[in-house]
Amino acid sequence: MKRISIYYTLLLAGLTSFSACNSDRDSNPVLQEPTTFVLNTPAYVNTTYDLANSKSVELTCSQPDFGYTAPTIYSVETSLTKDFKESIKLDTKYTTAKMAVDASEMALAVTNMAVAQGKLETDFPLTTSLYVRVIAELSSATETISSITSNVVEFPSVRTEFALPPVKLPTKLYLIGEFCSWDWGKAADMIPCHDGTTGTFWRMVYLPEGGIKFNTATAWDKNEIGYAGCKTVDNYGAGVSDSDGNIGIAKAGWYLVVIRSAVNGRNIEYTIEFNEPAVWLIGGVIKDGGDWTECLDGWKFTIPAKADESFVSPAFAADAAEGPRAYVKIDGFDWWKSEFMVFGEKLTYRAAGGDLDRVTSKTGQKLYLNFTNGTGKIE
Repeated sequence: MKRISIYYTLLLAGLTSFSACNSDRDSNPVLQEPTTFVLNTPAYVNTTYDLANSKSVELTCSQPDFGYTAPTIYSVETSLTKDFKESIKLDTKYTTAKMAVDASEMALAVTNMAVAQGKLETDFPLTTSLYVRVIAELSSATETISSITSNVVEFPSVRTEFALPPVKLPTKLYLIGEFCSWDWGKAADMIPCHDGTTGTFWRMVYLPEGGIKFNTATAWDKNEIGYAGCKTVDNYGAGVSDSDGNIGIAKAGWYLVVIRSAVNGRNIEYTIEFNEPAVWLIGGVIKDGGDWTECLDGWKFTIPAKADESFVSPAFAADAAEGPRAYVKIDGFDWWKSEFMVFGEKLTYRAAGGDLDRVTSKTGQKLYLNFTNGTGKIE
């Protein structure tokens, strides 16, 4: 009887161990790499899909066998060629094998791919073949564990209207370089010519020998423009050259830097000019009754030798209730579209804003402007 009890105990222990192994196997499934994954051909694939007048394109596919039930993420990839040499994966992800693909998202992809092939906005609406496939992924929180790509389905006739937003001229530009130790926090804001919609900017800046770049954001976001990204015009002997991709400056000194932008197709083309750092007076301080002649001889400021020194105007020749008016001359623009004045010792630019306030002045006074510090005074 005692021997039977021992045998029974051993048998029970063995069964328990076997059950535990089965339980471990169930809770730790083995990954199986799927070998088949089918994207179904839609029933109406041979009709014309008008993406502009459709809400979605319905896609269905099989569920890949990863060896166990697991949440699968599906992505849709599109191409204008069957070999998918150039393709775009849509941003939207799906968690089921039935997908209502946003027609506008698909139209954006088609437009981008067509433009990359040289199509212009005037070529749209465009009817073309579109090739689609689906990628199924099994992922953890940190990585893709397994993935499989479906077969390709051709949509022979897809009509697409131009889906890209219009290319707009920049409203902000920032200048960076040796003059600010390549620190975006100290970059110079380029001043827009009034009324801020022309894509033309200017800045009076002291440039040491070295290089500069510019960007629409204060960041190294791979959109910064260097020598190869713009046309350079040296009107003041700056010695402009390609300096390791930067816009190189050989001669240190003050420059009126002007950046012009223009839309060409889907691109923005830039021209940067290095001009004489000329600052001018105009208006009531020139003579009794005023003189509004641009760039009038004898009314140009002196140019300082150093970065931290001031530009100084000629002595005012008349009292002016409306005070002095100061500006830099930008070719193609009236003087008042690039004017500025000192208010409470702060240099203020008209830029894209309205008319500046007036300050009073007396005969014999001068206007002092420190463009580096953004300060000035009348005395």
